[in-house]
Amino acid sequence: MLALSRKKNEALVIDNCIEVTILDIKGDQVKIGIAAPKEIPIYRKEVYLQIQEANKAAMEPEGMEALKNLF
Repeated sequence: MLALSRKKNEALVIDNCIEVTILDIKGDQVKIGIAAPKEIPIYRKEVYLQIQEANKAAMEPEGMEALKNLF
């Protein structure tokens, strides 16, 4: 993991196409802005993990049966 220090209104660039900017800092909370191409999905980690779990569940035999029953 790379750890960087940034101040308000400072940014960093990832892979020449994603820019992360520090918008505000209040106490222990940091507000960030992310500028990226529309084809790059951006999720909060807790949402991403829920999506991964739902995808795994759908691939299990019980999940596949439930999908078949939808059609």
